[in-house]
Amino acid sequence: MAPSGKVIVFYREGNDWFCNAGLPSDITIAVDGANFHLHKFPLMSKCGKIAKIIEESQSAHEGTFTMTLEGFPGGPDTFLLAAKFCYGVRIEFTARNIIMVYCAADYLEMTDEYGEDNLHSRSESFFHKNVLRNWKDCILALQSSEPVITKAEELQIISKCLSAVSMMVCTDPSLFGWPMMMYGSLQSPGGSILWNGINTGARIRSSESDWWFEDISYLSVHLFQKLIQTMVARGIRPENLAGAIMYYAKKYLPGLSRWQGGQSTKTRTVTSFSMTPAAVDQRVLLESIVKLLPEKKGKSFCRFLLGLLRVALILGVNDTCQDSLEKRIGMQLELATLDSLLIPSYSDSDTLYNTDSVERIIRHFTSVEPSVTSFSPASFDLETSPSFGPLKKVARLIDSYMAEVASDVNLKPGKIRALAEALPESSRSLHDGLYRALDIYFKGHPWLQEKEKEQLCNIIDFQKLSIDACAHASQNERLPLRVILQVLFFEQLHLRTALAGCLHVLDADTAPTGPTNIPTDMAGQIIQRDGWVSVVRENQVLKVDMENMRSRVGELEEEFSKIKQEMKRVTKSHSSLSSPRFVAQRMGCKRIPRSSDAQLDVIESTGPTPRPSDVGSTPRSSVEQARPSHHSRHRKSESAALANIVKARTALTTSLATAGSIKANILKLKTLKGLKATDSKVLKDCLGHVEESVDKLSQSVREIKFLGQVKVTSLFFTGAMCKLGLLLSIIKQKLLT
Repeated sequence: MAPSGKVIVFYREGNDWFCNAGLPSDITIAVDGANFHLHKFPLMSKCGKIAKIIEESQSAHEGTFTMTLEGFPGGPDTFLLAAKFCYGVRIEFTARNIIMVYCAADYLEMTDEYGEDNLHSRSESFFHKNVLRNWKDCILALQSSEPVITKAEELQIISKCLSAVSMMVCTDPSLFGWPMMMYGSLQSPGGSILWNGINTGARIRSSESDWWFEDISYLSVHLFQKLIQTMVARGIRPENLAGAIMYYAKKYLPGLSRWQGGQSTKTRTVTSFSMTPAAVDQRVLLESIVKLLPEKKGKSFCRFLLGLLRVALILGVNDTCQDSLEKRIGMQLELATLDSLLIPSYSDSDTLYNTDSVERIIRHFTSVEPSVTSFSPASFDLETSPSFGPLKKVARLIDSYMAEVASDVNLKPGKIRALAEALPESSRSLHDGLYRALDIYFKGHPWLQEKEKEQLCNIIDFQKLSIDACAHASQNERLPLRVILQVLFFEQLHLRTALAGCLHVLDADTAPTGPTNIPTDMAGQIIQRDGWVSVVRENQVLKVDMENMRSRVGELEEEFSKIKQEMKRVTKSHSSLSSPRFVAQRMGCKRIPRSSDAQLDVIESTGPTPRPSDVGSTPRSSVEQARPSHHSRHRKSESAALANIVKARTALTTSLATAGSIKANILKLKTLKGLKATDSKVLKDCLGHVEESVDKLSQSVREIKFLGQVKVTSLFFTGAMCKLGLLLSIIKQKLLT
């Protein structure tokens, strides 16, 4: 030992470590190629393992004793810390070295049996009081435990850290600040809020449930897998677990970022933790991630699975991992998109896309989809049944996929046929998508023989082609002649059955109990479908008529707005708009003298006699001379003004009634909308009434506009015009709906 008060210093010379204790070394300990020249007494007083080895050795008392510690946890650096502790040198515990020191103390048996407050008890106390209560220290301790992972798992240190991390995930970090503390009085081990030690049952929820994704992404694959398993056992929500797994996979599988649209940009832990990403084997990582994936559905999750499948095919994972991914994708194939389903072929195949994998995914979908397994032709209605929604979506997706890969010149006819037949026939209400895919395939493979084309065309049900598809197919030179004849035959059959259906409908009123011309159920279904086709055509004609009427009502509304602006201008310029005197003044007539005016003239005549020169030109004499002609002209103007007012009232009344009729007929049209072809006559009659009413309204508005030019105005005229404008707006709104 060193003299009292002397500071013990360890120094290194090459691979040898020495201590300046002032005494010659009597023991040499080899740890992973490094030799420590130390002293027996301080080591034997603290380390039970070294004491037992020295006591059991017969040559321990002969000169310098040499020993080797095989598999020492932490290597020479950790042994140096343990040696310093034995010499009384103060060592600093940190989150980065605590697990290795803990394992070294257990390896050397530095328990309280060989010294009070020994290294084992002190490291254990620091681990429980400091590390397990701090989120950052837990993550750092786990990351630094890789060199001693086996020993740490034996001592249950790793499981304690993982359990602490999983519990802190259930808490809100904002309640505790950063770093986050646990095992306090605020929460229970289950993550519930405590009040005076009593469980309140309320769980702490974080405003951002993904705050911990980046932190745990710095762990190795092995520790990450164990952490996810611990979280599953603790009952953390599957969507949160899926988010953490997706984040981890995107970080260490660069190909996923290109297909998933990048990655989160949070860098909080990089600066505060000073950690570096773990070095991972991408193949092992992917196989481990697939095992950890929860049973979850969603568009983003389905896209993530398809991205994993791409990477798996590149890395060449085992068949179990690939089959698991294909099954998971098949369970939610209706959520997939075309671009994510276009998986390139990374094998020795000549094709551009991996159609074999997509075919297996479709098989998995049909095996788990209840609408496929519980199909009953008698009760099947693909258009109205909500349970067949996923099946319809997948059918449209696969048709689009086939159209995309059909241009590949190396794609064999058997492959595209297998893709088309992977789904049941009931999955497609229309075969337009199949026809489009085959047309593209024939265009990209002009060397196909007629027999091969006919075999491929057999997958199309020509009765399920739309009118446009039939018209295109009948003129398609790429199709075999026999197929074109079939298309023409079914198109003629459609026309014949539609005509028979119309005749049957016309004869229904005169002979409702007569026999039908179509005895089979298939013909009845064809008639029903073609009847709906005729209804659609008639509805299109009615829609065009409604558009024309809508434009005419818009023109009437513009004319009405101009009349209304003219009325406002006249109203502002004159105060009494409805008086006959104002009408006479606007017509150029003067005021009619009243009896009081005559009396006033008599009184004025008794006044002074005017000069002789003024007698012939007095105002009085001129007025009396012109009175008969002005009086008759005034009477005519007043009569014309009153007649115009009466005409305006009549025109407005007619317009209001006509607008009301239009509104009623439009409501009737809306109630009749969607009826069968038998009610088309009623629809046309109703539309004719509306058109006639619009013509009458247009004539009334023109008459009002003409009368407005002579400035005929009254309170009735103003109110009626406002009401007419409101009705025009209602009519336009009804036509728009």
